[in-house]
Amino acid sequence: MKRRTALLGSLAAVTAASTARAETLVDLQLVLAVDVSRSIDEVEAELQRRGYIEALTNERVIDAILSGENRRIAVCYTEWAGTHYQVVVIDWTVIDSPAAARRFADKLAEAPRQSQSWTAVGDGLAHAGQRFDSSGFVAKRRVIDISGDGRTNDGPPAELVRDRLVQLGIVVNGLPVMMNRTNFGRPPDLSLDKYYEENVTGGPGSFMIVAENFDHFGRAVRTKLVREISGVDVTGRPAPA
Repeated sequence: MKRRTALLGSLAAVTAASTARAETLVDLQLVLAVDVSRSIDEVEAELQRRGYIEALTNERVIDAILSGENRRIAVCYTEWAGTHYQVVVIDWTVIDSPAAARRFADKLAEAPRQSQSWTAVGDGLAHAGQRFDSSGFVAKRRVIDISGDGRTNDGPPAELVRDRLVQLGIVVNGLPVMMNRTNFGRPPDLSLDKYYEENVTGGPGSFMIVAENFDHFGRAVRTKLVREISGVDVTGRPAPA
């Protein structure tokens, strides 16, 4: 309980601190929070990492970035598993051109991957939320894009952290990966999408895009990034405010 209180309380300073130190205007501050728990095997982990690499350099994603008022966004890439493991893989980076996107993608491709036990969605969200405290940027929109293949089995309930983040003006969007196979002897979680919808996503205009499996992960990421960056859904209509 003490740890949970401290974790939630540490988010309280995010808004004031990030505003006080912000120097560079961007259209969006985006934290990509990626599940690396052991339920994701090596092949799936490779498909997941490749999905982000290809999405970040996709022409539609670049067009969305350059269509904004400031023509740039700031991105931070994190990975998480149990309460013991949340790391920043690539810290805040401005993406304002195809070349900048490629440099980010190349750095991500070279970064080592680890697999860790347990799934602490709440701690993954809290860690992502704390990244805004030291971003050095200011934007009208701050978004956490969290993806994963399971629900919380370690740490604080995801909805408690989600609610605190939303109170701070941070939007949480979800990308659940539906796995039609057993997981460490457990049957597949056929309602993971509902869990993400009810317990993980939140904030004005928040949304969720489901990947049917890791083979479809890259396409889901591309669609999600275009919508997050542009604020327009896949039909071309403005996303809900």
